[in-house]
Amino acid sequence: MSVTDPIANMLTVIRNASRAGKETANVKASKLSEEIIKKLKAKKLISNYKKIEDNKQGILRVYLRFLNEKTPAITELKRISKPGLRRYVKKDEIPKVLGGMGFAIISTPKGLLTDEEARKQGIGGEVILHAW
Repeated sequence: MSVTDPIANMLTVIRNASRAGKETANVKASKLSEEIIKKLKAKKLISNYKKIEDNKQGILRVYLRFLNEKTPAITELKRISKPGLRRYVKKDEIPKVLGGMGFAIISTPKGLLTDEEARKQGIGGEVILHAW
């Protein structure tokens, strides 16, 4: 069975593993998913990740981060722009997630940027997800 939205699938795997208290989550590798995971690591929502070769697409093993023994660092990962309905924003319309407590990841002509970086550079683009 083919996956129509691999980004939403990746977010669901990470969100479910985090809520279940798992230490790791395995997702299918792609350049976009690896860039999203790098942004999550930079914002300290995950502790690390590792790319595993499997003679196919590859797997990204995501090491989840917990604030204490049971509280995951990831409260929510929410897909915004979907294959059936793309969401684009201009540079003046970049959203603030939870009043700045969370962040958005935006696909821009200069690559994936967080909402803060996009505002600083004055670039709009496609809102991929919100995280907090």
